[in-house]
Amino acid sequence: MLIHPNPDPVAFSLGPLKVHWYGLMYMVAFAQFVALGRLRLKLPHIAAQGWTKEHIDDMLFYGVLGVVLGGRLGEVFFFRPQFFFENPLEIVQVWHGGMSFHGGFIGVLIAMFLWARKVKMPLVNVYDFIAPLVPLGYAAGRIGNFINHELPGRIASADLPWAMIWPGVDYPVHPSPIYQALVDGVLLFIILWIFARKPRPPLAVGSLFVTLYGCARFFTEYFRTPDYEVSFAGMTISAGQMLSLPMIAVGLCLLAYSYRNQKKSTPQK
Repeated sequence: MLIHPNPDPVAFSLGPLKVHWYGLMYMVAFAQFVALGRLRLKLPHIAAQGWTKEHIDDMLFYGVLGVVLGGRLGEVFFFRPQFFFENPLEIVQVWHGGMSFHGGFIGVLIAMFLWARKVKMPLVNVYDFIAPLVPLGYAAGRIGNFINHELPGRIASADLPWAMIWPGVDYPVHPSPIYQALVDGVLLFIILWIFARKPRPPLAVGSLFVTLYGCARFFTEYFRTPDYEVSFAGMTISAGQMLSLPMIAVGLCLLAYSYRNQKKSTPQK
């Protein structure tokens, strides 16, 4: 078995200011968003839509607000409402961890809607542009969870080579933040990046992201200790799985609509 390294969550201090690894992982996420976005500018079908470096830099400001506000409020209302109701000051202490991807996703959707309206950019183009830029940022956030020894996994067999003893837990568990970083993050990025390199129908890239993330998260939740569980159609599913089901359904509908709409708009020969 492995032992969680349990590093100090504070990366370094500058006098009274403490810089946490969790915050640095979000800086990494935002930096890769800009770097990958500029790589996408080199694709002919992206350049033809009028995207510029200035668009990416301006959009990042809106995206940061959407991620932070939406992610934190999602954690408050979706996962731990009672805890934050009893400890309201904890809501602003984001360096302790606790950011909901589903809340951040909603926050980014709203932020991008506002940004697209400001610059008069078609909203579907915006969603398709940013979709491949999200998964690696998500993976960085999960690494931050691992450093903070958050989100311990479910009980794992001691024979599993990567079963891990988690801080405060006296039995082996699955290192679920690493699973989610690799599956929901890295694997999803590879698929989307390849898919988005060629022109696709409007909304296809964005809807594929929603579908695949929902599927990946539903799968990796089986290895993570649930925040809480609910019974649905005779099955017990976690809160994360429950929130992922609408993503899968909506994503599939939008993907089908995207390709059907393209077929209808293609002239018959």
